[in-house]
Amino acid sequence: MRTGRLPTTEEALSFVKENGVVLESARGRVPTFVDFVAGERVARWWSHPKGPSIFALTRALRDSPDILTCRLIDHKVTFVHRRLWPALVKLADEFDKADLAAIREEHLPNGKHRIVVTEFPEWVPAEVLAKAKRLTAAKAKSMFTFPTSRETA
Repeated sequence: MRTGRLPTTEEALSFVKENGVVLESARGRVPTFVDFVAGERVARWWSHPKGPSIFALTRALRDSPDILTCRLIDHKVTFVHRRLWPALVKLADEFDKADLAAIREEHLPNGKHRIVVTEFPEWVPAEVLAKAKRLTAAKAKSMFTFPTSRETA
């Protein structure tokens, strides 16, 4: 775990790029972004002293064109870096399609939020589709640090 100062937005993006797949705040088989920001394991980040900064950084990730926000890992909010999108597309049949949908939060005039879903593969850029076609399934699987098959997940 990191300690000390808060990461910058660039460091937060680098954390996701380096790890490829990161859970926003849940526990699972990949790193947890909230723990990275806090420098320690966090159970309830909204009441953590760094909570406002954690919130701001999670929103920066969600707004980044290099980050897919979906529910890939255990149906929890997951960040996937653009470098893995071709592999994700190649292995799409090994995931629940609903978990591959892009999600984003929309703020309503009344102060409430709603989740807007862009189904897979509607969110996938053409260049990512082209790269996915050139990948072998074995190469795509090797890009992930966790089992991708539903049977081994």
